[in-house]
Amino acid sequence: VQLQASGGGLVQAGGSLKLSCAASGRTTSSALGWFRQAPGKQREFVAAVRWRDYNTYFANSVKDRFTISRDITEQRKAYLRIDNLRPEDSAVYYCAAASGAGSYYLASTYNYWGQGTQVTVSS
Repeated sequence: VQLQASGGGLVQAGGSLKLSCAASGRTTSSALGWFRQAPGKQREFVAAVRWRDYNTYFANSVKDRFTISRDITEQRKAYLRIDNLRPEDSAVYYCAAASGAGSYYLASTYNYWGQGTQVTVSS
C-alpha cells in the first residue's frame, strides 16, 4: 500500500485545514489513521476511520476540533479536517494504513505509512 498525504501548510491560529490521504496498491487495508509528530516529541495518534463500517476514532485531545471523513467517490481516500487550529497543532501529520486488526490508537497496528505533510500554525 502506498499512501500520499497532502494539504498541510502555514495557517494562522483559529483557522482551518483539510488534509487528505489516498491509499493505493493491491493490498487492502482495514483502516486509515492519522498521526502527528512535533519536533522533539513522540508520534501521537490523532484519528482513524475503519473502512468496513466507517466507524471513526479520535484522540481525546482533538475530538472537538478534528473530523475524519471518507471520500464518497474514491475508495480508500480520507480527509482530516482541523478547525480552530492552535500553535500546538503544529507538527508533521502522517497517514497510515492498517491491514489487519488491532487497536487503531496504536502506531504498531499500522503497516504502511505515508511521507507526512507539515502543518504550521502561527499565533
